[in-house]
Amino acid sequence: MSQADPLLEVRNLRVEFPTRRRTLVAVDDVSFAIAPGEVLGVVGESGAGKSLTGMAIIGLLDPPGRIAAGEVRLEGQRIDNLPREALRRIRGRRIGAIFQDPLTSLNPLYTIGEQLAETVLTHLPVSAAEARDRSLSLLAEVGIPSPEQRIGHYPHQFSGGMRQRVVIALAIAAEPKLIVADEPTTALDVSIQAQIITLLKRLARNHGTAVMLITHDMGVIAETADRVAVMYAGRLAEIGPVRHIIHEPKHPYTAGLMSSIPRVGHQRDQRDRLAQIEGAMPRLTAIPPGCAFNPRCPRRFARCAEARPELLAAGETRAACWLYSDGG
Repeated sequence: MSQADPLLEVRNLRVEFPTRRRTLVAVDDVSFAIAPGEVLGVVGESGAGKSLTGMAIIGLLDPPGRIAAGEVRLEGQRIDNLPREALRRIRGRRIGAIFQDPLTSLNPLYTIGEQLAETVLTHLPVSAAEARDRSLSLLAEVGIPSPEQRIGHYPHQFSGGMRQRVVIALAIAAEPKLIVADEPTTALDVSIQAQIITLLKRLARNHGTAVMLITHDMGVIAETADRVAVMYAGRLAEIGPVRHIIHEPKHPYTAGLMSSIPRVGHQRDQRDRLAQIEGAMPRLTAIPPGCAFNPRCPRRFARCAEARPELLAAGETRAACWLYSDGG
């Protein structure tokens, strides 16, 4: 793999949930890539398909969910069609995962040190003593004070922010090439959020780790991501560099998300209201034809309800919007 090659490639990913009445499509024809050392932010409202995309990449879709089409490639190797055991070995060694609630990732019956050492021993050719030394260095790297004392503590003896740091230590224990972080700062207060953001950025910069950061918090995206993928109803609405997505959004949905964010220092009359996107995300059983956003879109026209747009060039980004077609 050359220097310019992406570390992760997702091609035309489709995730389905078969039911007795019909098959529901939760992620529909999603494609993107992440380069080594890059942070890709994935944003959108609840139900947009962000977390399902991440779960599909790391092979943790809950049945009956399944990848029905497309490919996931890590360093050029296709991994979505691997046997469960082969994918389990990749997960942890080459792919690390960070979830919203650290208690779901930590075993309450084992000390932090035991869990870290087990992860290191499972994936790296080291001795027990070397695994303990690496566990101590990992705790220090993620900012756990007095790691020599804390390594013998149990998860309940850590605060929420410290538990999330331990989860990050577990995720990077085997020096993975890719980290999928699903809402890693949502349950934390603002000061701890900033520390976790700094830590993720440092991992990408110092270790060349590719990071897929899934969140609904545009503030976190603005501080962390290099590029942003905006999802709506299981599809990509827009993708591009973070500064252009935030300051020059092209898709009407992205523009709506940006305009709904309070501006620090902006003087508003008390009667002013934040802009909002009318309506709600469609249910999987009721995704409209054409552009899925068209019932809520202030700029829709006839073609929007008739045909689904692909990602089209829109300045510095690509947007799935007919406004940027030749006849838009």
